[in-house]
Amino acid sequence: MKVHALSLGPVQTNCYIIENEETLLVIDPGAEFEKINSLIQNLNKQVEAVLLTHTHFDHIGAVEDLVDAFQVKVYVAEEEKYWLSDPESNGSEKFKSYGLEEIVVRVKPEILRPGQKTLGSFKFDVMHTPGHSPGSLTFVFEDFAVVGDTLFKEGIGRTDLKEGNLQTLMNSIDELMSLPEDTVIYPGHGPKTTLAYESDHNPFL
Repeated sequence: MKVHALSLGPVQTNCYIIENEETLLVIDPGAEFEKINSLIQNLNKQVEAVLLTHTHFDHIGAVEDLVDAFQVKVYVAEEEKYWLSDPESNGSEKFKSYGLEEIVVRVKPEILRPGQKTLGSFKFDVMHTPGHSPGSLTFVFEDFAVVGDTLFKEGIGRTDLKEGNLQTLMNSIDELMSLPEDTVIYPGHGPKTTLAYESDHNPFL
């Protein structure tokens, strides 16, 4: 299994394309569909699904383009199933003053719940890791996890957006820390890290 990372959009949000021997998963297509599509074409494999760690505007901007191009389903937590189409909830309304457009995604998503999940040839675990947002999810694969904006290298997610909560976030990070310490962490922004590194170097932990 391979992880391909693209840093996209005005706040450099990480979009991940997970590749196995058969197909691809796209996680958090935040913007710049043309760059995502170019990588997909180069990999020359079918897109199995789009997964969203959460539905803030900088993680969902290219969702409709992907669905239109590949006719795939989009998976989110139940707590945020309506946020895709609500600029106030997904935060894009708040940042209009910075020159960003409101984002309204009209795709009807599928619901992801915690536990083991199989999508095509992919098997992974879904963890509910709220705090940055109420429906934040972490996707745990063989030896790595895609954590959205829950945990960063030497940092943690912000909690000043809608329904964010610091104590809830720290509880979610505690759950992440129960994974093997050599688990590679792929965050929503910035470089990858490991749980062992964060345990030793993250000032918030």
